Amino acid sequence: MAPRKIIIDTDPGGDDVMAILLALASSPEELEVLMISVTYGNVHLDSCLRNVVALFHVLEHEMEWRKSKGKPLGFEALRTYKPIVAVGPEHALEEETLMVDNFHGLHGVHEAHPHLSPADTWRALFKDGLPSAADAPSYLKYFTPSKTPAHKEILRILKEEPIDTVSICAVGPLTNLALAASEDPETFLRVKEIAVMGGAVECEGNVTPVAEFNTYADAVAAARVFALTSPDPASTMPPIPKDKATLPPYPEKLSRLLNISLFPLDITTPHLLNVGSFLETINPQLAEGSPLGVWVNTFMSGIFRQIIAMVGDEVEPGLSLHDPVTIWYMLTGSDEAWKLAKGAPEDIRIETSGQWTHGMHVSDRRGRTRPDGVTTFEVPGDEGGWLSLKRGNRINRYVSSPGEMAFAPFLMKRLFG
Repeated sequence: MAPRKIIIDTDPGGDDVMAILLALASSPEELEVLMISVTYGNVHLDSCLRNVVALFHVLEHEMEWRKSKGKPLGFEALRTYKPIVAVGPEHALEEETLMVDNFHGLHGVHEAHPHLSPADTWRALFKDGLPSAADAPSYLKYFTPSKTPAHKEILRILKEEPIDTVSICAVGPLTNLALAASEDPETFLRVKEIAVMGGAVECEGNVTPVAEFNTYADAVAAARVFALTSPDPASTMPPIPKDKATLPPYPEKLSRLLNISLFPLDITTPHLLNVGSFLETINPQLAEGSPLGVWVNTFMSGIFRQIIAMVGDEVEPGLSLHDPVTIWYMLTGSDEAWKLAKGAPEDIRIETSGQWTHGMHVSDRRGRTRPDGVTTFEVPGDEGGWLSLKRGNRINRYVSSPGEMAFAPFLMKRLFG
């Protein structure tokens, strides 16, 4: 059986790293990771890229350790395929300042375990004119660094691969995807599906009362990508700002609609990795000296401490596995337990201008009667097109999975056996 080919577009902090590890721990028949495209977000761009390189460096140590112990190596996708790693811009499309979410950072893992961090010459792998190592780092057996901007690599892959064979897991701000869509919308639309972790539709936000971090960090990018799901993308495009550089509008006629599967906080938040469950798996790994166990424990412990500081310890702390849920979907999407919201696809739009609602996912909850699609397609007076059959976005929002309590054990078993 041919594997599902994916690109992971990510801002690697804690849960992003867990998502990447899950993908690389899959079997070669399940997933082929073609590319990891790095964006800013959880931490600054340079730190995001360092975290990705460090991940492969740690996995190299882990493979050597498992081999020396006579343990199953696991991580078959890592050992079978060799993804490209490329980097995108340092900030949002229309913002000069960087929005970072230090909550999901790696909490001092590089300082705590310098032997598990790559030498500083790693930067030369992605940018000319920087000091480089005399010999190529040994961890390059697992990935190919690219000096080409991430959005251009995304377009190259989509152009070279057959249409509808590459999916994208977008688990950070959508800046890279918006740039790719703007530069060559028809090539971008060759993608099979984009699984987006982002937004808060019927629940509260996590960075503001109404907005989730990934969308908030570049709401304009999210709005532009979502607009490609519409029969009339202009109907949901963000307003053009004054005195700011902006991307051009899409062509009036496009060959097809974009297929977005949305995994907002509504579905991802209840998928918890509780500290007790985590320690049950990680403590034996630490006792035996697993490099991956040591590395993951360091940043996960930092995240758990931060959770306790925020909400107290009366309830067992747990990390919501927001980003890994999209990889789980890629692995198990045929399971009938994955269910869409009633009435899907939904017209979900991104607020880009509101003083207090920036990054909000907006949908029409009024329950109004829509046109029949036979004799009428529009409703008189519906200037925003919320009831229109020819305007508005078409988003497939998932509301249930194969099991909120089943995922964390699945994840930990895949990573550590």
